Amino acid sequence: MDYSINIKKGLGDIEFGMPVEQVVALMGNAEEVECMENAADETTTILHYENGGITLFFEGENPTLECIDISVEDATLLGKNIFDMGEKEIVQLMVKNKYYEQDADEEAWGERRISFNEGNIDFFFEDDELLAVIYGR
Repeated sequence: MDYSINIKKGLGDIEFGMPVEQVVALMGNAEEVECMENAADETTTILHYENGGITLFFEGENPTLECIDISVEDATLLGKNIFDMGEKEIVQLMVKNKYYEQDADEEAWGERRISFNEGNIDFFFEDDELLAVIYGR
């Protein structure tokens, strides 16, 4: 599998906007599937590929891929293996690639989140170690 994080586009050959069936054809069946309804009676379908460190979020009446949560050590972003990088290096990589608007926060559960709103991407760290990347279109 290609673990290239493509900001606002997808992951490798998987693209935002793809229906569940098309993504499953590429990735295989998920280990766990969840369906959740929000306050507006909209459904979110969540596919957990726990062995692969990937969670995919599908939304809408005809669910399409809207968000990816990845914690795969082989994942790359902008040509770099980001799980080998610390917070400072990732921020520098993003700024170098013209993603300037950033926000940092300490989450209630103890992780540090760095968000780049222009790229709709969040990085989660613990003790300067990247734990996960969550991004959407």
